[in-house]
Amino acid sequence: MIRSNCTPEMILAGAVIAALAAPAAAADLPVKTRVAQTVFDWTGLYVGGHAGYTRDHARATLTDPSGNISAGSRFSGLTGGVQAGYNWVTRSGLLLGLEGDFSFPNYLTSNHTVAMLGTPGSNVSELWDYVATARGRVGYAQGDWLVYATGGLAFTGGRFINTTATANEKLLTTRLGWVVGAGIERGFAPHWSWRLEYLYNRFENGGVNFSNGANYTSALDFQTLRVGLNRKLDFAGGPELKLKNDPSDTESDRWEIHGQSTVIGQGYPAFRAPYTGTNSLTPARQFQETWSNSLFINARLWDGGEVYYNPELLQGFGLSNTVGLGGFSNGEAQKSDFPYPHYNTSRLFLRQTFGFGGEQEQLGSGQLQLSGKQDISRLTFQIGKFPVLDVFDGNAYAKDARKDFMNWSVWAPGAFDYAADKLGLTYGATAELNQKNWALRTGYFLVDATSNSNNFDMNVFRRGEYVLELEMRYQLFSQPGHLRTIGWFNSVFSGSYRETLDNPALNADITQTRRGRSKYGYVVSFDQALSDELGLFGRWSWNDGKTEIMAFTDIDNSLSLGASIKGNRWGRPDDTIGIAGVTNGLSGDHRAFLAAGGLGPLIGDGALNYRRETIIEAYYAYSINKYLTFTADYQFVNNPAYNADRGPVSIFSGRLHGDF
Repeated sequence: MIRSNCTPEMILAGAVIAALAAPAAAADLPVKTRVAQTVFDWTGLYVGGHAGYTRDHARATLTDPSGNISAGSRFSGLTGGVQAGYNWVTRSGLLLGLEGDFSFPNYLTSNHTVAMLGTPGSNVSELWDYVATARGRVGYAQGDWLVYATGGLAFTGGRFINTTATANEKLLTTRLGWVVGAGIERGFAPHWSWRLEYLYNRFENGGVNFSNGANYTSALDFQTLRVGLNRKLDFAGGPELKLKNDPSDTESDRWEIHGQSTVIGQGYPAFRAPYTGTNSLTPARQFQETWSNSLFINARLWDGGEVYYNPELLQGFGLSNTVGLGGFSNGEAQKSDFPYPHYNTSRLFLRQTFGFGGEQEQLGSGQLQLSGKQDISRLTFQIGKFPVLDVFDGNAYAKDARKDFMNWSVWAPGAFDYAADKLGLTYGATAELNQKNWALRTGYFLVDATSNSNNFDMNVFRRGEYVLELEMRYQLFSQPGHLRTIGWFNSVFSGSYRETLDNPALNADITQTRRGRSKYGYVVSFDQALSDELGLFGRWSWNDGKTEIMAFTDIDNSLSLGASIKGNRWGRPDDTIGIAGVTNGLSGDHRAFLAAGGLGPLIGDGALNYRRETIIEAYYAYSINKYLTFTADYQFVNNPAYNADRGPVSIFSGRLHGDF
């Protein structure tokens, strides 16, 4: 088994940064015409991001009335964050600068657990949530190269959790330390530079006192090797604070950079619920938020070869810790809930395209697409880490919870149990044959080792997901449309609903019936433009419903229909109204399993008065400017988690999305 974050990702991410800075390898890789740059101007303000590998050591002591224990521990993993600073360079090349940064661990608990100590009366875990530094930089700049040393203050925030026989107690602390390091940096475009940097952080003894009399102290050392990308900001003169250049301009046709940030606030008033189970939506009113921040760094490597790297910082909670609905209400609510931002390499893949000649088409620049002309008749291979739905079911109107519909069973085929970890990501390979009026796609992906897991089953090809899609393109009343048919087959290690039900001694514990099994299903999806302002879409998805859901959500069949309307008629062409309805259902075995007290990845009320789960979603997306959009969203959920004894629920959401 492998975890969804691993150190080879860091090596490949560094290779992406190096590829951006490398000179063009072939004459057929165009570069934008620029004024010749002989010396990079290091003086000025800059912002950027970084990703790296952190290896740490802690020495901890736990004392309480029942005993005393001390131990050392090591912890490591991928980290990422953001930085900003200002440089000033003398004529001799001496550089003086100030920089501040924040770094965050990845989402795997084992990678940000500092120590775990136990006595007969206490069990204490320490987790670190962030490290921030405020540093000076001293270096020497020669042309487009910089060598520097750095040092200053460091801060770290963490959580201390004490689990006893009667209660759990959580305390938050911040401690002060110091940091030193060194690095090299190179300017490779008029406003862009990359760096390689080493930092050592030391945090002195810090401790907490718990209510049961336990005292916990620890000292920390952090060592980090990281790569970074910076964008220099030059401001125009005058009273307005305005940039001279578009900050997203990469100043080269060999690579592109995009970014996005999305904040969603979501809540509901109290609703009727005579009982509540482990995986129920809490009937008391509640409000939660999610926040995602992403960079998309894409580069051409050679003729037809491209690499895509998507680092992200993710934070927030879904309603009731992302349980209680088959069609969950927030597509940004990852099933691992984070009180502080966590770094994740969400995409890192290679794409190779072979053109067959003939007519060409212009592909627009996007987060997952480099702009340029390609043969319409082409074969494209992709391998690496990415979501299955990046390649399959490319619906024009319901695809992206950051921009359009938020409900899981509206922006995705609800009964498609596609391979994924808890963040919706997997490793795989795909092939696509594209023609003018159709496309054929196929792929193989790693599946979870067990249901709703962050570990992948490495019995390659014996275990895994196989997907096949045929997309037909057509014109209806001179307007474009698409019809997609998807078939999928999963070979997985999973439990059976029927076998669990047939053995009452298992007490609805489906994990006791896990073995090698298959699961299969299909999707039929369409989108159809009726005019330049109005489009329709719909999906029907189905799976056999015999074995536990592995990765997506507790839906065995789903039908959705909806419309998307642009605001041209009321003078707001960049605004969008969306409205959709969906009905979700379960197989007979699945509903009987839940009625017996069984739990799925997202649902389980302890009992079940089965009815189909029906959802209506409507939103208005108001364009503030070319970069920012605010969306008001409403979802009405009848029979949440298929239970007529609970609900209905009215869910209200606000979303602020920015991208470039």
